[in-house]
Amino acid sequence: MVQNIQFINNKIVVPDEPIIPFIEGDGIGKDITGPSQRVINAAVAAAYGDYKKIIWKEVLAGKKAFELTGSYMPDETLDAFKEYLVGIKGPLETPVGEGIRSLNVALRQTLDLYACVRPFRWFKGVPSPIRYPELVDMHIFRENTEDIYAGIEFMTGNDKAIRFRDFLINELGVDQIRFPETSSFGVKPVSKEGSERLIRAAIQFAIRCELPSVTLVHKGNIMKFTEGAFKNWGYDLAESEFSHQTFTWRQYQLIEKQEGKAEANAAMSKAKSLGKVIVKDVITDAFLQESLLHPYDHSVIATLNLNGDYISDQLAAMVGGIGISPGANINYNSGYAIFEATHGTAPNIAGTGKANPSSLILSGAMLLEYLGWDKAAEHIYDALDHTFSKRRVTSDLFTMMEGATLLSTSEFADEIIRNIH
Repeated sequence: MVQNIQFINNKIVVPDEPIIPFIEGDGIGKDITGPSQRVINAAVAAAYGDYKKIIWKEVLAGKKAFELTGSYMPDETLDAFKEYLVGIKGPLETPVGEGIRSLNVALRQTLDLYACVRPFRWFKGVPSPIRYPELVDMHIFRENTEDIYAGIEFMTGNDKAIRFRDFLINELGVDQIRFPETSSFGVKPVSKEGSERLIRAAIQFAIRCELPSVTLVHKGNIMKFTEGAFKNWGYDLAESEFSHQTFTWRQYQLIEKQEGKAEANAAMSKAKSLGKVIVKDVITDAFLQESLLHPYDHSVIATLNLNGDYISDQLAAMVGGIGISPGANINYNSGYAIFEATHGTAPNIAGTGKANPSSLILSGAMLLEYLGWDKAAEHIYDALDHTFSKRRVTSDLFTMMEGATLLSTSEFADEIIRNIH
């Protein structure tokens, strides 16, 4: 029986035949959406037979929406995501000259999808620039609504920029602006509430999935009252709300200072033996190196918006590229979640059959896990492992793999479906 997903007592309640709205997307969106849905449907059928299935409902955004409705983001699309809670989307272009900074950002801001969740794992056979990609198993929790992505900017020469500059100089006594007459300005809001809800979701995820650590990544050595506060609020949260389930690097340092290094190491060892999540922090630039040299030391990463943008692309490259990296934008307090292809629209290859649908397929697997249909998601992961290990791939990976077989987008989806057991 077809029903809507509901959010009751802070949990989503999923019927056997949920309606899932989807946005086809621009460029290669049309090429990858149908094949991805076929793979997801096959995985659900393999896991649950006729007992469960997804009812796909197309909603419009992007160029297709503009051509049909005159709007890049019709109200009906936002209403559908609000009604059905969970959806999935292909890549969208940002319209030029339409006053919308980004369709993706508009969706995140409107539905307050504060957590951008990006898991990174390596599949056998996929080319990687690092020596041991199999050691990469990380989950990014990137704050999605604050930081510079809030979009508060003033262009030099604009009346608001002049007024803002004068306020900083005359009212607040700011004297660090090197060239005030030609400066543009951006505001970086970082709130306690916004930081806490993101870090809380990351810690809860680590506890639920029995992962060993949460790393708070920040640039607090320079931006002490925004990124530094993010780190401190994270430690405060872990030590107050999750005191029985976590042990923080700050607690380790306090014990070391008061009782010595041996006692601090003993406390850390005891926490690990009890299965507690270790909460630590790393400065952003150091983390970019750390993730390359010691990826096994980090399992869940909680960070602010801009940092998360940089880190996500590096981790994607480490496991084979953004074309096989999934993503989701989630509000764990309301249940709203939109899963998405994390790459661009690639209009130069649209309609050629060259597009790799893996990012959207893997985002579909994340969607299945969010619904609690883990068995179906595992079918997708296993089938992709088999497909990549046989070197039967789309053109983006074909050029990097010796002895590979070139498949079109649709043929690649068929191959994955054949490998679902």
